[in-house]
Amino acid sequence: MVEINNQRKAFLDMLAWSEGTDNGRQKTRNHGYDVIVGGELFTDYSDHPRKLVTLNPKLKSTGAGRYQLLSRWWDAYRKQLGLKDFSPKSQDAVALQQIKERGALPMIDRGDIRQAIDRCSNIWASLPGAGWWSVRA
Repeated sequence: MVEINNQRKAFLDMLAWSEGTDNGRQKTRNHGYDVIVGGELFTDYSDHPRKLVTLNPKLKSTGAGRYQLLSRWWDAYRKQLGLKDFSPKSQDAVALQQIKERGALPMIDRGDIRQAIDRCSNIWASLPGAGWWSVRA
């Protein structure tokens, strides 16, 4: 699994703020790790909540956790990384793996956050340049 350093932790915190799960406005008991898209909270970390939420007539999502991971991606990463649960540690591991796959870890480590955001904008709808809300959530 990908190691967390201070720069990577800060990037993860930025993602949580951007996704709206840990920004001081969204109710949470665990820094956004317990948020379902739309604002509901969950308490069982044994697996992804797998709740399909209708956000508008054309948009439904299963986003959950601090980084609003979709259930279909959770299933793939859980297997790939050998994760046992949807705990905060597992959620961080998946987010870091996604960042790694986009080639953004070295950018984060050297402080090139703008470029790292650009690389990751196709993963997180809240990032500048994403432009895919209505298509992929």
